Amino acid sequence: MNAKPADRRYAVWLSDPGFAAAEIARGIGYGAVVLDIEHGAFDLADLERFIPFARALGLEVLAKVLGPERGPIQQALDFGADAVVVPHVENAAHAEEVTAFAKFPPLGDRSFAGGRTTGYGGFTDAWVSEQDSRTRCLPMIEDAGAVEEIDAILALDTVDGVFVGPSDLSLRRERGAYSRTDGDFADLRRVAEAAAAAGKPWVLPAWSEAEKEFAARHGADQLALIMQHGALAAGFAAPFEQMTAIDARYR
Repeated sequence: MNAKPADRRYAVWLSDPGFAAAEIARGIGYGAVVLDIEHGAFDLADLERFIPFARALGLEVLAKVLGPERGPIQQALDFGADAVVVPHVENAAHAEEVTAFAKFPPLGDRSFAGGRTTGYGGFTDAWVSEQDSRTRCLPMIEDAGAVEEIDAILALDTVDGVFVGPSDLSLRRERGAYSRTDGDFADLRRVAEAAAAAGKPWVLPAWSEAEKEFAARHGADQLALIMQHGALAAGFAAPFEQMTAIDARYR
């Protein structure tokens, strides 16, 4: 398969270090991957190998880290992730605390580690500045307090944009299971408008056509278009259903 130009606006959501999945996605034209470290099957050894592999393919790597803590955030960045997606940010005060781990002093509180990102050598003030500007910190908007304080979160210097978690947000806003209700889209609109006002990007997992259209209309910076497991299920189901229909004609 001849690879098409990579479009960074479109990502696939991976739940494990699927090397073939990354290569297939890049060949199709996807330009980014979301690594679901929080809920997926990634360990540190996987990340140490898979992040540089994905970047070498020409894919931006958005690492949804294990939790809103120093260790997972710093490890993903030290392995070379382009962005850290920080889950379960409760409000603006919590965002200020945890997003600081993604930026070096004096901007934030990230700890320096000589390794891949420094070419296994020392570092300079210019390197610190380049890291802080190049790598992105995207707190997730998936708690009620986060969406209510979205303007204050986006105003933080350690925040480069936001990543919406619609399923958890629906549960925490007491709407039950996420089903793309008017309330769900009202929250998405609130995030999109706040991001536009702040001049910062927002990112959405957009599995349905309605979500994709909403994101296109409201200027989402990046979209996760499909989940790895969903793609597998759809791929396995199509030939099975096709053969079942054929078989039924001969019984």
